[in-house]
Amino acid sequence: MVNQNLTATEIGFTHEDFAALLDKYDYHFSPGDIVPGTVFSIEPRGALIDIGAKTAAYIPIQEMSINRVDAPEEVLQSNETREFFILTDENEDGQLTLSIRRIEYMRAWERVRQLQAEDATVRSGVFATNRGGALVRIEGLRGFIPGSHISTRKPKEELVGEELPLKFLEVDEERNRLVLSHRRALVERKMNRLEVGEVVIGTVRGIKPYGAFIDIGGVSGLLHISEISHEHIDTPHSVFNVNDEVKVMIIDLDAERGRISLSTKQLEPEPGDMIKNRDLVYDKAEEMAAKYREQLLAKQQGITLPTEEAVAEEEIPAAIEEDIPAAIEEEIPVAIEE
Repeated sequence: MVNQNLTATEIGFTHEDFAALLDKYDYHFSPGDIVPGTVFSIEPRGALIDIGAKTAAYIPIQEMSINRVDAPEEVLQSNETREFFILTDENEDGQLTLSIRRIEYMRAWERVRQLQAEDATVRSGVFATNRGGALVRIEGLRGFIPGSHISTRKPKEELVGEELPLKFLEVDEERNRLVLSHRRALVERKMNRLEVGEVVIGTVRGIKPYGAFIDIGGVSGLLHISEISHEHIDTPHSVFNVNDEVKVMIIDLDAERGRISLSTKQLEPEPGDMIKNRDLVYDKAEEMAAKYREQLLAKQQGITLPTEEAVAEEEIPAAIEEDIPAAIEEEIPVAIEE
């Protein structure tokens, strides 16, 4: 028979001893920790979570997802066990505040960094526009497309709801900046069909003091003034007019910067033919381009060409982007919607 009149001293275990035992085996939780927890009570604007602390932790509805949540039941179910982020330290009641949203944010940033490292093209629908550009969501994060990187003739306001291919320009978790480019995605897709040394037919879409912009099947390339002819030219206006149809050769493709460099100079049978006899240049374009490609291949393979061809080899230009003044860089239209 058990003696129910035993004192605490006789038992040898007081309430203070019990509290000390709880403290001994209590976990010490800190903000920033990710811990497992079980949902045991769902409330109208949040939920109570058992994470092994002395007091149930609480997750408010606004911390339940990276996306908008109208009711806790959209995300959590009773007795469900999952990971939670400890958002704040214990309040005066000893209760911790938890978050699922922070975990999703961390994983979303990790994913977009990986996509940027892979130079991946992603697709997303425009959900809003502002004076500067358009807003999209990538992995739940809000991304921004600057107006200069939207390649469409539509007004920005009409893009809402439209899905666009995009490339990453900036992924900065610390500054909470996710910047994307529609222009780069279009240019890369079109560039994959083009080759250096290829002759293409295009239309002059714009003329600047430093060169002419040529539309070659939906992509705009720059024919720099130094690549129009071997002879000196004061201004591209002296050779071309807007809407002129021209034959040009691709001399550089820079997918990363979304730039295509063109030349008619390399197609001249004799120096100055672009000024004196443009039709001859166009007639001999494929023949001159074939010689250019031979010279380029020989250069890549380290083969020494005959003397008369070696002279021409010296004239093969590298990318000419350095000749473009930085102040007018944003004026260069790279992709034109087909």
